[in-house]
Amino acid sequence: MIRKLAKRGNMNDRMDVALTKFRSRMTSYPPGMCPLTLYQSILQMSMNQSCGKCVPCRDGLVEAERMLKRILNGDGTEETVQKLKELCVMISESADCAVGVVAANTVLDSLTEFADEYESHIKKKRCVDGLRQTVPCMTLCPAHVDVPGYVALIKNKDYAGAINMIRDRNPFPTACAMVCEHPCERKCRRSIIDQPINIRGLKKYAVDQVSADQVKTPQANVSTGKTIGVVGGGPSGLTAAYFLALMGHKVVVYDEHEKLGGMLRYGIPEYRLPKARLDEDIRAILSAGDIEVHTGTKIGRDITVEELRKKYDAVYLGLGAQLGNRMPVDNKDAENVIPAADFLQAVARGEKIDFTGKKVVLIGGGNVAMDAARTAVRLNAETVHVFTRKRDDYTALESEIESAMQEGVRFRTLLSFLHLEEDKENPNRINAVWLQPEIVGEFDNMGLVKTEHSSAYPYRFKCDYLIMGVGQRCDVADFDAAGIPTERGRILADESCTVAGVEGVFSGGDCVTGPSTAINAIAAGQVAAHNIDEYLGYHHKILCEVEAPPAKPNRCVPTGRAEIEERDPFERRRDFAHVEVPMTPEEADRESGRCLRCDHFGCGSMEGGRAAW
Repeated sequence: MIRKLAKRGNMNDRMDVALTKFRSRMTSYPPGMCPLTLYQSILQMSMNQSCGKCVPCRDGLVEAERMLKRILNGDGTEETVQKLKELCVMISESADCAVGVVAANTVLDSLTEFADEYESHIKKKRCVDGLRQTVPCMTLCPAHVDVPGYVALIKNKDYAGAINMIRDRNPFPTACAMVCEHPCERKCRRSIIDQPINIRGLKKYAVDQVSADQVKTPQANVSTGKTIGVVGGGPSGLTAAYFLALMGHKVVVYDEHEKLGGMLRYGIPEYRLPKARLDEDIRAILSAGDIEVHTGTKIGRDITVEELRKKYDAVYLGLGAQLGNRMPVDNKDAENVIPAADFLQAVARGEKIDFTGKKVVLIGGGNVAMDAARTAVRLNAETVHVFTRKRDDYTALESEIESAMQEGVRFRTLLSFLHLEEDKENPNRINAVWLQPEIVGEFDNMGLVKTEHSSAYPYRFKCDYLIMGVGQRCDVADFDAAGIPTERGRILADESCTVAGVEGVFSGGDCVTGPSTAINAIAAGQVAAHNIDEYLGYHHKILCEVEAPPAKPNRCVPTGRAEIEERDPFERRRDFAHVEVPMTPEEADRESGRCLRCDHFGCGSMEGGRAAW
């Protein structure tokens, strides 16, 4: 008996290893795949999990999979879809355990979420138009940078070539190497073997070898005689300026700050993005063509929107979302209550803030909140506590949360904000926050957990400063007054960055979408530049003056991922020096060699090598 138990335990361990590998295949499901094939796979997996005791699960899931297969093969009808729905409702209501119930509900959800896909398979006998597998990293990068191409150039030690290939679509290779959230890694097909390629780490290695301002930008087109006014010198506005200048247009950039960079300069702390490195990207951008810059210039104060529209052939509004939000509560304007975005900008401007011996509380769990918490640590705060209502509120990168924990930031969750306690001796200050303990409940339609008040007593937490990391907004008052359509503090523009009903005005980035990432703002600037060019009557193409090396087969041997290491937390928490340790040449060589070159092999491969996005 002992031998049998030991053998069974060993088999379970091996099953766990197999399941881990299977999970990797699911998470790396390539973009562009027919969603119905995914649901078919889920049904097949559920069929295998069935114990066979109840008929709805044992036989019903098999029949549901057959129906879905007929639909996928183009043999289904609207009656087939209706029968599939009725069958899944029956399974959901009568199956004995979660295997059948969850599988049936998943298919029922698909009938709503992907109704267009079902309709296409029934009426056209194929997937919806334009659906095809694409290269995951290129597709999931908002700017659609040729990731396999520049990784291959890094493997060949052509770092200048890699930088030029990156800024074929993204003129901020250095900034993104430091702070990008790297969505390109999310479905990397290398996950099927081991772990995603460290794409951001390799980009950082390239710009560490050759600074961006030492790599010549592409040759600008001959002058078109057209001029474009760009409002905002952040990632979105400067990206638009870069591409428009390369197309041959004259660009005039207006920014209210003393220096260009927007939230990259004034919102991201020095320890994450050294401003000397940001300046490398900006110098390269300004060298790309005819770009004129006016800093310290605020729209509505120094120049009006009407003047911009009369003066230029087109206007791009990329002003970002730089105003920190405050919660609508009493005492929100107290002198020791600070929005996180305002706090970070004050530190970036060099204002003297000393938290020595102070207890700092921060409400919010996003990347801006983590930046504020880690900055407070560097300003010598005695304690820094982060409170959130639920775990889903921690939307910051896991690496940022982990780094904050290492530096001494303390985290508490399941505490909802109640009110601020006024300091009776000084009404302009608060001396505590009141929080209500919560308990978790059901999940909502987006898969996020709901919470409700616990029966536990409210929680009083004394603090010297409260930092509110509850989002940012755009300063749109002057634009709204000038007839630019806005809604809830955002400029209304479509996916082409065109402002509805206003001739010659385009807008994109955080002032349209709300607070987002640098790479999303860069993508908006790129899209706007091309659509402004079309609006002016042109169809310029930016030529990438470097080619990716020929692809070599990869042996697909499981290999560890080279991570970007950080300085010792007890050392780095004392200063604002850059926290990341550079990759070694050996690490970069091995990591770049892990790339499977999906632009040539497997999903997304196309004639000519570079995959479409």
